[in-house]
Amino acid sequence: RRRRRRRKERSSMQADTGSSSGGASFTTKLFHTIAVRHQHFLDLTAPHVVPRWVVFVLCVVLFCVRIYSLKGWYIIVYALGIFLLNNLIAFLTPRYDPALTELEDDDDAGSLPTKQDQEFRPFVRRLPEFKFWVSAQRAAALAFLSTFFQVFNVPVFWPILVLYWFVLFFVSMKRQIRHMIKYKYVPVTMGKPKHKGKEDTGAVVR
Repeated sequence: RRRRRRRKERSSMQADTGSSSGGASFTTKLFHTIAVRHQHFLDLTAPHVVPRWVVFVLCVVLFCVRIYSLKGWYIIVYALGIFLLNNLIAFLTPRYDPALTELEDDDDAGSLPTKQDQEFRPFVRRLPEFKFWVSAQRAAALAFLSTFFQVFNVPVFWPILVLYWFVLFFVSMKRQIRHMIKYKYVPVTMGKPKHKGKEDTGAVVR
């Protein structure tokens, strides 16, 4: 009888472990499938720059309309504004700081050219355009979902938040423009300059 009981207990334990492992494998497969489909969707939207940003602007407008109708959740608006401002500064900043590359003896492959006779290099951003859009779109969607939870409706005096955001915006952009003027770069790749050779006159030298 004791042997039978032990066998039953072992079989029940094996069944429990099998069901738990099966449940864990199902959840991992489900999250893996969702992640793969999400990445596939992002890959499909990568070439369409203008439609992506149009969708983002529509999401921000919808979020602002909801905030205006609810007359609350201003702290969420402020957090979204600070997040977008930080991403914008990173989008306008070169990946390799010219102030640091000047101190190095070796010429870095990703540094910006500071002289006219240097080799042409495209502008490499600290935050690429596609990653900027992905993070901004996720932040806008998360901010919109946060308006459905009363816990995020913190009572604040919103004019102070607006004033403080504009102060941060002007100070950050002023510093960024000074950085552009000092190191003579523009956060846009205008294309590689083409050098014209001498025109062929057709005369043959003998």
